Amino acid sequence: MSIDFDWLAALLAPQGLEVTPEALARAEARARPILSRRLAGAHVGGRLSTESGATFAFYVERILAGLSGVTEERAVRLAPRTARALKAEGNARLWSRVLPGVRVGLEALAALGVGLGVVSNSDGTIHETLRRAGLAASFQAIVDSAVVGFEKPDARIFAHALEALGASAPTTLYVGDLYAVDVVGARAAGLDAALVDPFDDWTGADCPRVADLPDLARRLRAQR
Repeated sequence: MSIDFDWLAALLAPQGLEVTPEALARAEARARPILSRRLAGAHVGGRLSTESGATFAFYVERILAGLSGVTEERAVRLAPRTARALKAEGNARLWSRVLPGVRVGLEALAALGVGLGVVSNSDGTIHETLRRAGLAASFQAIVDSAVVGFEKPDARIFAHALEALGASAPTTLYVGDLYAVDVVGARAAGLDAALVDPFDDWTGADCPRVADLPDLARRLRAQR
């Protein structure tokens, strides 16, 4: 799931920023490595939650700064108000866009006999979000950080998911979109990890990268 970029575009328009959902999606993907570096630095000096207001405001700021024609000053000015408006509706509303290829990719992975689970840093709403999107039934386990009490990159949340799936770390691949949270956390729990990277933004990352879930399914099929 990703941000509802149509909604974000509608929130920005009254603030004088006319932008398409497609441009926002591209800027959001570009912002993820920047956010990951910030989180990695925080983990060295002390824990920074991905769910904190400060982290989300920085993330929105980097999305806006990545838009064509938006100055750094304007991004910094617009980000706090925009982040508050988005968060005020809750994660279930915010993270409601189904990423391209997800439904087809999940079907292809299920056809390969792959057990599927979700590990999400969220606010207790991820199961309902997936249910509303018609995706919850595709997963054998859905783990929400607010429910289990620890969040990625804490290895315990991955261990919890493995237990729920009845899976073992050496035979499990975790696929995420933030290196400092997903890859670092999965590896700490003994899992292999890969990044979803549709625009080739994670060049230099020391892990496999896939364009989307159909691409992942094709690669797994080729290995068999």
